Amino acid sequence: MINPFDMVLFGGGGDLALRKLLPALYRAFREGSLVEGCRILPVCRRQSDVDQYIDTAHQALQKYLREGEYSASSWDQFSQLLCPIALDIAVPDSQWDHLAEILGSDSERVRIFYLAIPPAVFGPCCENLSVKGLITGNSRVVVEKPLGYNAQTSDEINSKIASYFPEDSIFRIDHYLGKETVQNLLALRFSNVLFEHLWDAKTIDHIQISISETVGLEGRAGFYDETGAMRDMVQNHLLQLLCLIAMESPNSMSAKNIRAEKIKVLEALRPLTGNLVDKNVVRGQYIAGQINGNDVPGYLDELDGGTSSTETFVAIRAHIDSWRWAGVPFYLRTGKRMEKRCAEIVVQYKNVSHHVYDESAGKVVPNRLVIRLQPEESIKLVLMAKKMDSLTTELQPAELNLTLSDTYDSFRSDAYKRLMLDAAANNPALFIHRDEVAAAWAWVDPIIEHWRETANQPQPYPAGSWGPEGAEKLLSRSDRHWFNAQ
Repeated sequence: MINPFDMVLFGGGGDLALRKLLPALYRAFREGSLVEGCRILPVCRRQSDVDQYIDTAHQALQKYLREGEYSASSWDQFSQLLCPIALDIAVPDSQWDHLAEILGSDSERVRIFYLAIPPAVFGPCCENLSVKGLITGNSRVVVEKPLGYNAQTSDEINSKIASYFPEDSIFRIDHYLGKETVQNLLALRFSNVLFEHLWDAKTIDHIQISISETVGLEGRAGFYDETGAMRDMVQNHLLQLLCLIAMESPNSMSAKNIRAEKIKVLEALRPLTGNLVDKNVVRGQYIAGQINGNDVPGYLDELDGGTSSTETFVAIRAHIDSWRWAGVPFYLRTGKRMEKRCAEIVVQYKNVSHHVYDESAGKVVPNRLVIRLQPEESIKLVLMAKKMDSLTTELQPAELNLTLSDTYDSFRSDAYKRLMLDAAANNPALFIHRDEVAAAWAWVDPIIEHWRETANQPQPYPAGSWGPEGAEKLLSRSDRHWFNAQ
């Protein structure tokens, strides 16, 4: 049982808070995970935003909750937990005293400071929390990734936060790690002898990790054009999923042991520098096209014209130099304005060493494990089997499919809900350690630096496609292909 806590949502009126955090907290309330006495303190910049915050939050829940989740009676009760306040984060004036007044002097009560704000103001926010004496032994700070623009700026931000909070009180959030299917991946790997002996270079041909989006800039033009897909998606989401796929079995499922194994994976990633970047990395930028039959503009059109070499797509062939993964390529791919929205991990096994059936039985397709994280969450294993409606021996791929939403009638996965409750319970297992962030940037930075030095330009790809031609060639050169979401 989680003890009563105060959660201060800096950026409480922003898109992240209204679209993700409040619905997640509402779900936690409805399922009984928020005990009596919990309070949610959304921080807004202006008093006018505070005055209408309850109405704003009400509209956001009605808009972003899934069908059937909203309940007027539950909202009436949940809204009693909301205590919005006006506060200019960067200015240490009397508004901070008002926050201190609300929080009170109980040093034993858990305080969670969720920084749903730009990383540039993480430091000033933490400093003012410290100056006003609001950081107690039971305080935690939750920060969103990506942290910084490169290794140097990331280290500066982390150092600033660390000057006010100890490492075990800093919760760096990556919402992909809170998805139930990701947790099921760990259970699948470490609780089944069936996979324990089938998880290395002897049996696996290659692994693909793809996160595709159909949306474009969505009002984030300024942020995204400075960031790009490599910093926004590869440096955190894709590399974190890679770690969970490739890590060795920890001694236990404690945060310390899980993080130690993930760091080993990041440190074993073969560096990509110089010409190796050109051979193993493809970057793209979408041009005008069609998605679901609708015309959509190109990236430069969304920027209101002009020029930009920012990538909206990245595909990478990576290798992990360890005994387990020697010679196994890991293909990472992410892009905006793709044909379908999907996050998927595909473990492609090698073909059988000897074909006992002749050609008349049909082609033998290698086994494949597909772990889908969104839009639905499922785990699928593709096996070869005999057609049951044929007297002759005809082989065909058959699927063993675990669709979590079908298997569990009440299944409602919400990564943010899980992670916020974990922060409240002081469980850091699904959060990112500072050393992981540093190791990820150390691998990504040389790629970005090579692009800058060579004035590398992204390859164009039509919106509604699966990316530029170079991404397909990245696999086809070794007689492989992408498994695009169906």
